[in-house]
Order: sequence, then C-alpha cells, then structure tokens
Amino acid sequence: MEPMDTNKKNRELISALMDDALPAADVELALAALGTPAGEQAWATFHRIGDVLRAGGAPELSPAFGARLAAQLAAEPPPTRRAGAEAAQPAPAAAATEPR
Repeated sequence: MEPMDTNKKNRELISALMDDALPAADVELALAALGTPAGEQAWATFHRIGDVLRAGGAPELSPAFGARLAAQLAAEPPPTRRAGAEAAQPAPAAAATEPR
C-alpha cells in the first residue's frame, strides 16, 4: 500500500472509531494508527471539526465581508486543466466530509 493510501486508510479508521462505527476487527488497527504522529494529528483535527460543528451558528461578519470576498474571487484567474486530465468529476459527498 502506498504511504498516502496508508495515511488515508488510517484517517478513515480513526474517523470510524470516533463515530462508533468501527468494526471490532479493525479496532487494533485504529489504535495502532492513533499511536503515530499523523494519527494523533487526525484525532485532534477530527475533534476540532466536531467542536465547530456542534457549536452551531456562524460568527458575525461585517456587512462588507461578502462583497470583499466576491471581489477577491472574481479577481482570481479561472482554474486551468492539466494536460491529459479528465473532466472534473464532482467529489462524492463522503469525500467532502472525510475528516471527522
């Protein structure tokens, strides 16, 4: 397994552990993943994300914030396609919420 694939799998195991959705057969793997620096970082990150989601509500933003953000986005160049890249596929909903 490639290192990136291993890190992704470890994050998925840790996420499932946090969600109480980890099969018993994978508990030992998840605990081993938590013993690595990347696993500790994932655990802390997932908890911060959970804290933010549970906090509810958005912070108060200045009335001009939306206009400034829109102007900055409009000033950015459009994304370019890499040579040989397939048409962009929308990410699955699970990928958008990968870290938990």
